[in-house]
Amino acid sequence: MSIILKIDQLNQLRNIFARFDKDNDGSLSHLELAALLRSLGFKPTGDQIQILCASMDSNGNGAIEFDEMVHAIMPDITEQNLLNQGTLMEVFHSFDRDNNGYITLAELAGQMAKMGQPVTYRELMEMLQEADTDGDGLISFDEFATIMSRSAADFLGFPVS
Repeated sequence: MSIILKIDQLNQLRNIFARFDKDNDGSLSHLELAALLRSLGFKPTGDQIQILCASMDSNGNGAIEFDEMVHAIMPDITEQNLLNQGTLMEVFHSFDRDNNGYITLAELAGQMAKMGQPVTYRELMEMLQEADTDGDGLISFDEFATIMSRSAADFLGFPVS
């Protein structure tokens, strides 16, 4: 069965790719690919990342370009997966009011209040501590995606590692 991506699906993939291409060099390093996979709920080991990168890196330059990623994941793409990631990105942007790629404590508080869920300073700090894995005081898209997938797993009763 051949899968043809629609333009909007391809654009969603480009946006996802760009979010994880932290150095904006047009390719994903092993670490950037691992972060992308973790945001999707996977827990790859270092060896698994090495094997995956080797199989995806068709030009042998040690990095994964966008077309290599699309070619590698094409058989596994479903419209639902792309929509979920796209929806997650939309939710992130609703919190990231200044569109700088990070959610601040003030943005988090404002959005929670706007959703009818005002929280105390203590609750905000607890939320930030849980989500902010790199300790910079901000919530990146990767951190947001991770915490959202953990929250969904908790809600559905799945074990969280």
